[in-house]
Amino acid sequence: MIIKSALLNGNEMFKNSYFKKHEKELLDLVEFGQSPKALFIGCADSRVIPNLITQTAPGELFVLRNVGNFVAPYKPDEDYHATASGIEYAVSALEVSEIIICGHTHCGAIASLYTNIDEKPFVHTKKWLSLGKDAQTLALRTLGEDAQKDELLRLTEKLSVVSQIEHLLTYPFVKERVDAGKLHIHGWMYDIANGDIEYYDPDECEFKSLSDIK
Repeated sequence: MIIKSALLNGNEMFKNSYFKKHEKELLDLVEFGQSPKALFIGCADSRVIPNLITQTAPGELFVLRNVGNFVAPYKPDEDYHATASGIEYAVSALEVSEIIICGHTHCGAIASLYTNIDEKPFVHTKKWLSLGKDAQTLALRTLGEDAQKDELLRLTEKLSVVSQIEHLLTYPFVKERVDAGKLHIHGWMYDIANGDIEYYDPDECEFKSLSDIK
């Protein structure tokens, strides 16, 4: 009841403050529909709020969130495709010009790659986490089995973002628009300890501070 009361009170505050202040912009979105420029694929972690960390308004980001900010490779013959459906809609219907895959530090999904998960209560999660295995393998190969745990996790988090970009490019409609110069893909790493964002530079194969971009 405490949580329910807090959420309802929060909605009242939203309606009486933010909604009233931005009523015209919000009603324009109702009348004219959405036309976001970017698809943001982020982690479901409650500490990572896409519109908050980018200071974007409603209608500016089309957001997909899941455990680990993973992207399953293109496999249209499988039954359910929540993330894939969102990618399809954002690219083919909304025609976004940017896709951001945003990982974050201290990610529970990445940490879980290095633990033994009981499959019984986490049957879906365990299979989903396999999408991070390539990043884990490369991190272990780079740093070695005896690497410091924090160093290993930070590298795996970054390598996973790169791996998900590779998965994203297996979608034919994504690759087609990228090759045509109509769509740009970005890999980000958000540091939850200080708010900084790093971006992946594919030319130099390393992450750099977003604040360094002129």
